[in-house]
Amino acid sequence: MILALRTDKPNAELFLFDGHTKVDEYRWEAHRELADTLLNKISNLLDENNLTLNDLNGIIIFTGEGSFTGLRIGTATANALAYGLNIPIAASKGEKWIELGLENIASTKVGEFVVPEYSSEPNITRPKND
Repeated sequence: MILALRTDKPNAELFLFDGHTKVDEYRWEAHRELADTLLNKISNLLDENNLTLNDLNGIIIFTGEGSFTGLRIGTATANALAYGLNIPIAASKGEKWIELGLENIASTKVGEFVVPEYSSEPNITRPKND
């Protein structure tokens, strides 16, 4: 099974594929709670399909352009899962990101990681003095 994640916008998306066949998908309004919900949503999607993390043999992650925080959270989560499960991870972008990711996952080496592509420099402000 291949898990595909897209976290670049307020509505996050998860997909499960068996080869090139979509098995299931899940979308939710994650917005500012992506870090708190992403792993639970992945777990729920796997549970609903009688699967575990150990059934995954690849991960596809949408790498941008998009929300700095959303891409960072999604990419870090996907990289950590791929590393921990010792499975390949493929970066993908554009309108046909899933199709491209499914094509590329077979040639991706285990142990490689992906980085997001941000649409602009992050807007990080200094903490307020209390």
